[in-house]
Amino acid sequence: ITDQVIRVETTDAVKTVVCQENSYQSKTILIATGAAHKKLGVPGEEEFAGMGVSYCATCDGAFFRGKDVAIAGGGNTALEDALFLANLCRTVYLVHRRDSFRGEKVLAEAVAQRPNIRPLFNKTVESIHGGQSVEGAALLDTVTGERTQLPISAVFVAIGMQPDNGLFAAAGLDENGYIQADESCTTRLPGVFVAGDTRTKWLRQIITAAADGAVAATRAGHYLETAGLGQSEEALSPV
Repeated sequence: ITDQVIRVETTDAVKTVVCQENSYQSKTILIATGAAHKKLGVPGEEEFAGMGVSYCATCDGAFFRGKDVAIAGGGNTALEDALFLANLCRTVYLVHRRDSFRGEKVLAEAVAQRPNIRPLFNKTVESIHGGQSVEGAALLDTVTGERTQLPISAVFVAIGMQPDNGLFAAAGLDENGYIQADESCTTRLPGVFVAGDTRTKWLRQIITAAADGAVAATRAGHYLETAGLGQSEEALSPV
């Protein structure tokens, strides 16, 4: 069914999903809306996406073996990405808008010990440029206002992810907006399950999302059997 979900009523035994075209009722709901990478919003970012602009160092780092690259960010993800890329790339520039990293101290110390990681504090990526692929980035000094050019082959954006879970607040969200659920993929609402990047988890990749899907579907089936909501009733019905 292709439709836009407007509202979800999840507290009753029979759930209701209200969409633009129709509404639907079911006994379980599996939320798998994912999360989007936060973007820099600078010229060249969209143009070179997949051609030097990446949001996943572990996915794309091998394409830039022996080359100079930049990472935009200063939190745990950026520091972890820098340590990973330092094993592959010649130079890893770590561009951060503040004068110190926001990530854990142990990660910052590990970054400081890698000679091919070069922190660029008080800098932001102002634009990304190139020909067929990324060839450089323009940096803006947040203190002096000075602009400089950084010749690189890739920009890895590591400024966080953004889930869109406003419709599912009743399921319980953490401080970052992710649905609170452990490896059982079970939310605090009976009959409501969650899978993939939209839930609280340490690693957000396709392989973990696929595993979540298997777990959540199995748990939903178990819920239907143990809650007495099984085969005697219609599983999904338009209202």
